[in-house]
Amino acid sequence: MRPFAHLTAALAALAARYRADDPERGDVPGWVMITVMTAALVLAILIPFRTAIVDAVTNALTSVTGAG
Repeated sequence: MRPFAHLTAALAALAARYRADDPERGDVPGWVMITVMTAALVLAILIPFRTAIVDAVTNALTSVTGAG
């Protein structure tokens, strides 16, 4: 009977998750908004400062690898 207890508990947890009774399920629209806003911030920084960022990374890699 013991293996069925684990199966029953797993099925009960899965059913609770689909019924949205799980308090730790999360807020999907909130996470989508955070992801979109983060991407917008990255683009807002990257677009005007692209050459400066590329030059800084190139200089850093050159100094680390010793090339040039």
